[in-house]
Amino acid sequence: MSTSDPDAPVALSVVIPLYNEEESLPHLQQEIANVCAEHGITWEVIYVDDGSSDSSFSVLEKMHQRDSRIKVLQFRSNCGKSDALSAGFKEAAGRYVITMDADLQDDPHEIPRLIARLEEGFDLVSGWKKKRRDPVSKRWPSKFFNRVTGLLSGVRLHDFNCGLKIYRNEVVKTVHVYGELHRYIPVLAALEGFRVGELVVNHRPRQFGRTKFGAARFFRGPLDLITVLFLSKYMRRPLHLFGGLGFVVSLAGLGITAYLVVMRVVKQSYLSNRPILFIGVLLTIVGIQFISLGLLGEMLTKMNASRHIYSIRKKLGD
Repeated sequence: MSTSDPDAPVALSVVIPLYNEEESLPHLQQEIANVCAEHGITWEVIYVDDGSSDSSFSVLEKMHQRDSRIKVLQFRSNCGKSDALSAGFKEAAGRYVITMDADLQDDPHEIPRLIARLEEGFDLVSGWKKKRRDPVSKRWPSKFFNRVTGLLSGVRLHDFNCGLKIYRNEVVKTVHVYGELHRYIPVLAALEGFRVGELVVNHRPRQFGRTKFGAARFFRGPLDLITVLFLSKYMRRPLHLFGGLGFVVSLAGLGITAYLVVMRVVKQSYLSNRPILFIGVLLTIVGIQFISLGLLGEMLTKMNASRHIYSIRKKLGD
């Protein structure tokens, strides 16, 4: 992995999404360059300016002029971290790809440890900010989010949302990140068959500016998790989800209806003043609609069956 040959292929691509981080950028770049030089790692850094309104791009432009290994992408408007990472991943040429935030809280000195951990046999290693330098208002909701995500996804990590991660290049070229799914990259990678690991990393206090994440992410996060679980587990078998729900709901509706029919026959009771009759009919109709939706989903899946649904790790022979 290590090399001191300047003409050698790029060993490491560092992808850094940013928004209004003009003060942090020179310090961050200097740290990355120093660490890579110390360990003989050929590198490139890809900064993705997500529509900053400060002087971040001007700072990046000057940095690029001084060192061509620094690449810069500038969005016309603020698109979000997932789009910024996706754009950076497309440009990454290194054998390994590291992502980190631009606010100096992620420590570049962790780069050699992340590489060593990845070389133990993983395809993706996610950082774990075990001692997190953030207020309680961010730490406790994050712990709850990580527990729920691990339980539902089956990917057992302590810190899904840590920005400091390392990937083999084939991972970033395979996993499609959009919307706000950057939180779930380890889950998406695991579902593609990649091996996911974890490493405790140093987390530093913010030195400049302020956090860009508000309370809205606590509401969007669960919805994004539902999206990931649905697209990953039921994308190719929608009838298993909608059909199962439809069967249970229809069974409940038919059970209620059958009970009322028996009561009408045996006890001659009137049904016109029984609200439960309408509930039974409603449940039956809703259940049938769920099953129909699942069948329509199966038809669409069948039509797109020619698209690849698997990820090949290795191929031997012709």
